[in-house]
Amino acid sequence: MSKYIPDTNLEQEAMLKQIGLNSFDDLYSMVPESVRLKDLNIPEGISEMQVVDTMKAIADKNVVYNSIFRGAGAYKHYIPSIVKTITSKEEFLTAYTPYQAEISQGVLQSIFEYQTQICELTGLDVSNASVYDGAVAAAEAIFMCLERNKNEVIVSNTINPETLQVIKTYCESRDVKLVVVEDNNYKTDKKAIADVINESTACVLVQSPNYYGVIEDVEELCKLAHDSKSRMIQVVNPISLGILKTPGEMDVDIAVGEGQPLGLPIGFGGPYLGFMTCKKDLMRRLPGRIVGQTSDHNGNRAFVLTLQAREQHIRREKASSNICSNEALCAMTASVYMAALGPNGLRKVAINSLSNAHYLAEQLNALGFELAYKDEFFNEFLTTSKIDPKTLETKLADKGILMGLIVEDKILWACTELNTKEKIDELIETIKEVC
Repeated sequence: MSKYIPDTNLEQEAMLKQIGLNSFDDLYSMVPESVRLKDLNIPEGISEMQVVDTMKAIADKNVVYNSIFRGAGAYKHYIPSIVKTITSKEEFLTAYTPYQAEISQGVLQSIFEYQTQICELTGLDVSNASVYDGAVAAAEAIFMCLERNKNEVIVSNTINPETLQVIKTYCESRDVKLVVVEDNNYKTDKKAIADVINESTACVLVQSPNYYGVIEDVEELCKLAHDSKSRMIQVVNPISLGILKTPGEMDVDIAVGEGQPLGLPIGFGGPYLGFMTCKKDLMRRLPGRIVGQTSDHNGNRAFVLTLQAREQHIRREKASSNICSNEALCAMTASVYMAALGPNGLRKVAINSLSNAHYLAEQLNALGFELAYKDEFFNEFLTTSKIDPKTLETKLADKGILMGLIVEDKILWACTELNTKEKIDELIETIKEVC
C-alpha cells in the first residue's frame, strides 16, 4: 500500500478554487521572489544516476559549517544514534495520532511516555500530545487563560521575536488585548508589568532563559501575576531544566517551549515540536489531545485517547483552539532522546552547555567583546562587537564558522555540549586574525 494517496489535477484545482486561489504559487505569495526556487532544470528522460548526480551538485551549493555558535531558538546538540534508529522504524514513521486505539497501542504508548517525561522535566501535572512548534504552544497557552472578564494578556518583549509575532497574530484574530512590556537592559521589567497588570489581565508570559540568554526572576514575576489573580506562563528551553529550577517548583501555571533541542536536528524551519504542560486545574483547557493509561478486559496495561475538547471538531465556534493534530513523530524523537540520556545525561548536557558558554564569554571579553548585561545566563549571551558584526560574520563563515546571530549592533552567541574548548579556542584565534 502506498504511504500516501495522491490527489488528481481536478481535485487540486477544486481545492485551490475553494480557498480562492488560482495556483500553488499563490500559496507562497508572502515568500520573497528572491528565495523561491522556480525550477530544478532537470531534463526529462535522464537516468536515475544522472538525477542523483544533478541533485548532489545542487546540494553541494549548501554551506556546511564546521562550528556553530548560533542559537536564537534552534540549537545544535549531539543526537545519540539510537534516537534515529528507533524513530525511523516503519511502524513509527508517521506524525499522525491514530484514532483506532485498539490497533495502535505502540504509537499511543510512545505519546503517553512522552507526556510523562515532559511532566517530569517541567515539574507540572499534565502534558498534551504536543503541538506544532514552540511559538504555537506559547500562543495556545495564552488562549487557555482567557476568561469572559479577563481578555488582556501581558507579554515581555524579551521573548523570541518570532514567538511574539505568532502571539500577535493569534491575539488579533480573537480581539485579545495584547500588552507588550519593554525590557530593562535585556531583562523583563517587573515594575513595568506591575504598572499595567489589572483585574482584566488573564496571564503574564515570559521566557526564561530569555531570547538574550538572561535567566529571569520567574518566581517574583509569578507572585506578581498571582497576586493580581492572573495566570503565569513560562517559555522554557527544555535542556536548561537539567540544572535550573523547574516551572513547577516556581509555581508557574503553564510551561511551554520548543522541543527541538531534545533530539531533533536543525532543519530549515522544522519539523519541530511544541510542548505544553500545566497545572491540573487547567487540564481541560489544553489544546489537542491527551493519551492516558488504563487496563483492558484482561487486566493488561493499555492506552487510550483520554481527553480532547469535542468543540475542536463539533461546536467549533465555542472552541478555544482549532488544533486537532500533533507532532507525534517529533514527540517520540524527544521521548527517545530523553530516555537515552536519562536525568543524569540531560543534566550533563545542560552543565556542559552552560560551562562552554561561560568559557566563550570570558575569552570574548578578553578580546574586547563585552557582555551587554551583568545578569546570569545559561547557554546564550549577548555581547558588543569590537568590529562591524557583518564583516566578522563573513570572515568567520569563510573559515567554516557560523558565529552568533547579529541583534542590532550586537552579537547573540550560543553554546551547546558540541562547542568544546578546542572549538572555542579555534574561534577565538580566528577572531584575533580578523581583528
